[in-house]
Amino acid sequence: MSTLPPSESPVTVIGLGLMGQALAKAFLANGHPTTVWNRSAGKADELVGQGAVLAESVRAAVEAGPLVVVCVSDYDAVHGLLDPVGASLAGRTLVNLTTASSTQARETAQWAEKLGVAYLDGAILALPAAIGTSEATMLYAGSQAAFGEHEATLKALSEDVTVYLGEDHGLSALYDMAVLTIMWGVLNSFLHAAALLGTANVSAGAFAGMATTAINVTADYVTAYSEQIDAGEFPATDATVNVHLGGMRHLLEESEVLGVNIDLPKFFLQVANRAVVDGDAENSYAALIKQFRKRSA
Repeated sequence: MSTLPPSESPVTVIGLGLMGQALAKAFLANGHPTTVWNRSAGKADELVGQGAVLAESVRAAVEAGPLVVVCVSDYDAVHGLLDPVGASLAGRTLVNLTTASSTQARETAQWAEKLGVAYLDGAILALPAAIGTSEATMLYAGSQAAFGEHEATLKALSEDVTVYLGEDHGLSALYDMAVLTIMWGVLNSFLHAAALLGTANVSAGAFAGMATTAINVTADYVTAYSEQIDAGEFPATDATVNVHLGGMRHLLEESEVLGVNIDLPKFFLQVANRAVVDGDAENSYAALIKQFRKRSA
């Protein structure tokens, strides 16, 4: 374990896309000696001007310190860069902030273990501009010992929210996918709603405030429904699936009549209808979790 103060602990960042550059800037801003490498060396110019050291090779970058952070396009790129320098990685901690599936994360953890590398798989819940601020949430999963050793350094990436999820290396990727599911679900619903209102010449801007209110009200259901899901009991304390079905039919009809795409309301209706067939007509909307747990036909 390093005896250096946390603010002086060196770190290497491999991959200098927009996110990689933001990560390196945050480490530099917090006083960490930072080595960087990118296939296109010119992307490091601004960072070098801020005090970073540009490594001549991936191997030199890896050997520059005990903590290596990689953030590239995909896991094929990760292995393409790091497989040839596996011997140099041995005994160090690798933090992989590349987006991937939980399966890929677990497979990479096995690869790292064979090399003698302490491995943390991570997920970034933020845009590049938010890195290093209270707006960034960083998730990590994997070696608890490695996280404990480097936690102070990693906190440079987020002022407030640095979350360790446990030893299962796949959890950070799984949380990432879960959050993205919510994000796309909300955004697609907003876009469909804006398309509906657009048929009456109502601008998206005029609707934005009410849409935000609707999203916030819906968020209040999360706690109550999560308790029902965990308990496996779905009392209809607000509205039954049957009641929701009525509204969904109106939404589908309205979309068809107005010439708006019906794929989203049709999906809502299909899932709710399957829940009714399975006996959940008088249960709460949370009972639809049973449908989402099923493998698609």
